[in-house]
Amino acid sequence: MKRTTRRGIVIDKGTQDFEAALLGTSFNAQDPGRRPDRIVQANDVEEVIAAVRRAREEGRTIGICSGGHSWAQNHIRDSGILLDLSRLNSITIDSDDGTAIIGPGCLAGELNAALVKHKRFFPVAHAYTVGMGGFLLQGGFGWNSRALGLACQSVIGIDVVLADGTLVHASEQENPELLWAARGAGPGFFGVVVRFHLKLHRRPKFIGLKLQVFRMRHLEEVMAWADKVGPDVPPSVEFQLVFNRKATGIFSHGIEVLAPVLTDSWREARDAVAFINDGPLRSKASLNLPLMPMSLNFMMHTGEKTLFLPNTRWIADSMWMNDPIDPLLPALRKIADSQPAAPSHALWLNWNAPPSRPDMAFSLEARTYLALYGGLRGKAATPADESWATDHMRALQPHSVGIQLADENLGRRPMPFMAKANLERLDALRARFDPEGRFNNYMGRVS
Repeated sequence: MKRTTRRGIVIDKGTQDFEAALLGTSFNAQDPGRRPDRIVQANDVEEVIAAVRRAREEGRTIGICSGGHSWAQNHIRDSGILLDLSRLNSITIDSDDGTAIIGPGCLAGELNAALVKHKRFFPVAHAYTVGMGGFLLQGGFGWNSRALGLACQSVIGIDVVLADGTLVHASEQENPELLWAARGAGPGFFGVVVRFHLKLHRRPKFIGLKLQVFRMRHLEEVMAWADKVGPDVPPSVEFQLVFNRKATGIFSHGIEVLAPVLTDSWREARDAVAFINDGPLRSKASLNLPLMPMSLNFMMHTGEKTLFLPNTRWIADSMWMNDPIDPLLPALRKIADSQPAAPSHALWLNWNAPPSRPDMAFSLEARTYLALYGGLRGKAATPADESWATDHMRALQPHSVGIQLADENLGRRPMPFMAKANLERLDALRARFDPEGRFNNYMGRVS
């Protein structure tokens, strides 16, 4: 998403700059075909308030964008206004107090770089250019989240513009129901968060990466091994497998076994990833790199440069699952065999959530996470490529307990994304705070 420092402006549909401004709000190069009536590029809180009040006066709905990394382009809807918050990107850090205040348009990489100077840490998004607004609202599966919790758990307050145009603060002590909803409602939140108040953490002293790469012929063995060892992997390790048509080191179809690790010492990190280095499949790996110290921003940039390429049309889908891997292996083989050209990829993530979370809207997760990212470039994609992610996730639905809002595909495949009781509570709060339905709801959902 291209960013600018100019003052916020209003662009109506049909005017010269409208198309460029609209498509410029999305990392996804896919044109969804939907068109709002107006785009408001807000530059400060006062312009956000004015836009919400005008929408109310004119009876228009509101879509919201902070960083534009919604795969489904949820913020782009027919009619109504699109409120672009990318210019609200301030960062204020109180290192002594261990807190920060950021705007929704602040990028994950920008926040991480700012915190390095203070030896502080926040579980930011894995890609540098993800806007923190949408990331935090959907829960926030960030760096070191297996150890520190979801990023939204470290949100201690929000400043939010409600449907009537009033600006209020929400915390555990003040308007707690709004903070409850903001921790996990994602694109279904019924307000405009203009500032997030964050609790910071001590920065890990060691950040690094362990990498193995296998050719795709070893898929069944690698996946069975990963599923077996997953529950015992330390929380400091983000154990994940990526199906990549241009896998690192072999530049052909393979499985990248990635283990970013964040600890307080090299020795602790080495012990944490020993299960890979000493694993039974080591001799079958085509590439086996030692544990390497690596900055977080380097890993964030590298991921975007290799997997999340610009000028790419994306269709993503996901599922949470608790089932063992054996019955899924034939389906995983089909996913790999039909995988479109790079940068399309599949992600298997060892999650193994803790037994409980704080009470918040976010309420659905499972042992393992599987996501498919269909990334199409040029005009050579086939219909099967276009539907690869959706079709394979639909075939796996009997094994799924739901989806993650970070990689939602609700417009094409509605699935549960929140516990039923939490969704009912969220609906009641929406009816209370946004009785006229001013803010767009989810594009699709299962009650």
